[in-house]
Amino acid sequence: METTISKKSYRHFFYFLIGQEFSLLGSSIVYFVIGWWITVDTNNPIYLSLSSVLYFLPQIFVAPIAGVLSDRLNRKNIIIFIDATQAFVTFGLFLLFSFNITNIWIILVVNTLRSTLQAFHVPTFHSIVPSMIPKDRLNRVNGINTLFNSLIFMIGPILAGFLYEILPIGQIFMIDIITFIAALVPLLFITIPSVRIIKKKEHKTSFIEDFKIGLRTVKAVPGLLSLILLAMLINFIMRPFSDLMPYFIKNIHNGTAINLAFVTAFMPIASIIGSIINTIKKNWKHKTFIIMFGTTTIFIGYSFLIFTPSGLFILLGVGLFIQGIAMNFILNNYMTLLQSCVSFDKVGRIVSLDQSLSFIIMPIGSLIGGPLVFLIGITNLYLLCVIIGLSITILIWIFSDIYKLDHIGKDDFLTEKIIK
Repeated sequence: METTISKKSYRHFFYFLIGQEFSLLGSSIVYFVIGWWITVDTNNPIYLSLSSVLYFLPQIFVAPIAGVLSDRLNRKNIIIFIDATQAFVTFGLFLLFSFNITNIWIILVVNTLRSTLQAFHVPTFHSIVPSMIPKDRLNRVNGINTLFNSLIFMIGPILAGFLYEILPIGQIFMIDIITFIAALVPLLFITIPSVRIIKKKEHKTSFIEDFKIGLRTVKAVPGLLSLILLAMLINFIMRPFSDLMPYFIKNIHNGTAINLAFVTAFMPIASIIGSIINTIKKNWKHKTFIIMFGTTTIFIGYSFLIFTPSGLFILLGVGLFIQGIAMNFILNNYMTLLQSCVSFDKVGRIVSLDQSLSFIIMPIGSLIGGPLVFLIGITNLYLLCVIIGLSITILIWIFSDIYKLDHIGKDDFLTEKIIK
């Protein structure tokens, strides 16, 4: 199947990728502004945790459906519909703030709608990648994608922090509409191939059958379930760091929106460095070891947050820098493993199952995090997360079969074997 991937398809993918990065920039600005607005308006960590829970709930229930649909329907049309609808929802946010309708519950509902759309976008995008990129270039292209994402996640919060200080929130949301238009333009002129393969005497499978094939694939590929389980547990442990960072900056370090943007910018800067390395390096041989070592490094980086004196934002940035460079190597090798251990007409289901399984437990981490701040304090909560995260990583490496994935990714027969 790789021989059908032409130079034109390879070129079209990068046009598509650049457009999607513009869309991601708008989304990152909206996400930052909503999070800081909740922090300032309520000064309550429970609302931040609840916002995260409502953001991830659609990922749990929608992502499996989205993965199957991305393997069955026209992926280009899915992306266009998702981006257009998200722009429409953001325009709703613009109207709400323009008319001063800023009830916290309404904002949470709108943010949940945006999450629902994102649940369709992620598996669709990642299933497009191996249909337009040869397998031997997946690692490099994932590195380029991560590099672009890192640039966006660096620019987005910084830009959002400054815009928050000088513009009404409603006007900031209009940037997302502009970036949608920028993402739409290349989609109108490129071809995204359909990879749904049906042999002459093969009957079309039903939606449920397709979903079950995805489940059987995860169970049958040695080490894949262990990898997804690791991601699931680590995402659970990391929720308080992500959800409560605005509260941590504001209340422990007396910071502002600009301070938050400055600190969080260190993570994408690190990711940019990691992405450049991954782009230059064509392929990593020991992907599972890199993932496990990187996970350990993440929690070492988070330890800097715990012991940093109040107001020393540069040291907080160093902690996130360590976390960011480790996360880059993890995500790049993680996605390459998911994309290469099965044939690419099944990637959408694998990515969506991975996404939904991780998101099943993440809302629990968010729900627990907010109340625990009142019981033990946010600094002690961060310390507890570091200890548990390191323990889980070590136990999975010792007692699971995750290391087998490095060998399975070299074979192309697994999907056919699973179907039989």
